[in-house]
Amino acid sequence: MSDDPKLVAQRRDSVGTTSTKKLRAAGQVPGSVYGHKQDSVSFAAPVEQLMPIINSGHRVVDLELEGNQEKVLIQDVQWDTYSKNVLHVDLLRVDPNERVSTSVDIIVRGVAPGVLLGGILEQPHHTLPIECPVIRLPENIVVRVSDLALGGAIHVRDLVLPKDCVSTLPGEEIIVHVVTPRGMSTEEETAQPGEPELVGGKKEDAE
Repeated sequence: MSDDPKLVAQRRDSVGTTSTKKLRAAGQVPGSVYGHKQDSVSFAAPVEQLMPIINSGHRVVDLELEGNQEKVLIQDVQWDTYSKNVLHVDLLRVDPNERVSTSVDIIVRGVAPGVLLGGILEQPHHTLPIECPVIRLPENIVVRVSDLALGGAIHVRDLVLPKDCVSTLPGEEIIVHVVTPRGMSTEEETAQPGEPELVGGKKEDAE
């Protein structure tokens, strides 16, 4: 039995602005499924089924359409600019054992010691392009920064990816790093986290 969420959709033959507005008003989200050298099919899915799947971060879904079930990958989600509503969803047919190229979100966890010293945490990449088998596609990549000091960085080569998954970014690309703010002194950089600062006066020279 599959652990992937199930989405039951209905084929739709009527397309266009008026038709999609009526669908959304009825609590349905328009979408398209394509790939594997098959014709593209337009469908409508209940928003109460689709939204939990999207919010969970699941990318691989069991789509039931006209009595047939197939594995699909959530390829693209179009959001309403002024609300949290989904306007359209694109699904890509996949074989569970085939390799796919896609991007997953990068989630940063923890507090970097370098930030406690006044450094700034910068994240040049918020998504990671990867290639991997569909059955091993991660929902996201978690990057822990609890050991990241001032000037420290986590590169693509440092990431732990699922088996048989590789990133298409160069290994030296920086995912997240702690940079030293302009004007920070050497003493501030080497201070220990939580060290109290004197207010209104200077430290006396050591004897």
